[in-house]
Amino acid sequence: MARDIDAVLFDFGGVFTDSPFEAVEAAGQEIGAEPGQLGDIMFGPYHQDTDHPWHRLERGELSLVDARLELIERGRESGFEIDPFELLGRMVRAGGARDSFVECVRSLRSRGYRTAIVTNNVREFSQGWRKMIPADELFETIVDSSEVGVRKPDPEIYRIALRELGDVEPGRSVFLDDFESNVQAARRLGIHGVLVGPDFARAIDELECLLQ
Repeated sequence: MARDIDAVLFDFGGVFTDSPFEAVEAAGQEIGAEPGQLGDIMFGPYHQDTDHPWHRLERGELSLVDARLELIERGRESGFEIDPFELLGRMVRAGGARDSFVECVRSLRSRGYRTAIVTNNVREFSQGWRKMIPADELFETIVDSSEVGVRKPDPEIYRIALRELGDVEPGRSVFLDDFESNVQAARRLGIHGVLVGPDFARAIDELECLLQ
């Protein structure tokens, strides 16, 4: 029987690991920041693609060292002495791999689905995060924003992934991400979207419903 979906695309952080935003929010509470304030300083308006230092870092336009200096200054302007390197350490420590998603991808591959990672990431972290899961085994292609110069929610990053998977049609693909604006951006292209929340088993069930 012919199927309707050919490819499944995954975000990395917040899907295969716990959300990095939660670790930063916890750090903000410790230093007396308002809810979401430290995240805004660190990551900028994450539902957009702007010239914020973190966005430029994820597009590969800024080194981690230079981004750190700009983010320290932004923190001081808001009355906080923060070291982005310390926050990044928290994000890494909070990010243990979720075996259920690894097994989900293995199942997809065994059934003949094309698979890809589409991640907003930092060039200097490239080797580290790829070692957290068997990335080469699980994915045909990895689209890293810092390597392609485009970051979510820019629609071009999804187009790049579909092209690298053999020009898969948007309507024959699914994208999973823990950030709603990234899922919405994919849906606007015609890609089926699944939002990964705290109950990530529910997201896997939603994916399987789409595949059936």
